[in-house]
Amino acid sequence: MDINSALILFDALSQETRLKVIRLLVKAGSDGFSAGTLSEKLDVPHNTMSFHLSHLSHAGIVCSKKEGRSMIYVANFKEIQNLIQFLLRDCCNDEMVNLKKSRKRNCLSVELKNCC
Repeated sequence: MDINSALILFDALSQETRLKVIRLLVKAGSDGFSAGTLSEKLDVPHNTMSFHLSHLSHAGIVCSKKEGRSMIYVANFKEIQNLIQFLLRDCCNDEMVNLKKSRKRNCLSVELKNCC
């Protein structure tokens, strides 16, 4: 990930409702939520939620899939992982952080050293 891609993601996440949406979608995992469910959970009008989901989708941090008559939104975990790697690799040195990528489990392990 380059700095311009990171800036696009930070822009998308730098608004309260959008950050809350991402947190809910991360918790939901691959099941995701419909726009209506997200609206209800966050007590946000449907048209406002649509605007925020569009912003997150354009940034690439949220994906959508059609399920019946509903659009289901899911967090783009690969993009979130790329952002975390960008932050830790460029902002921290090896004395502070150790990143381990597990191909078998397809995940990223982050170990913070000498922290707090």
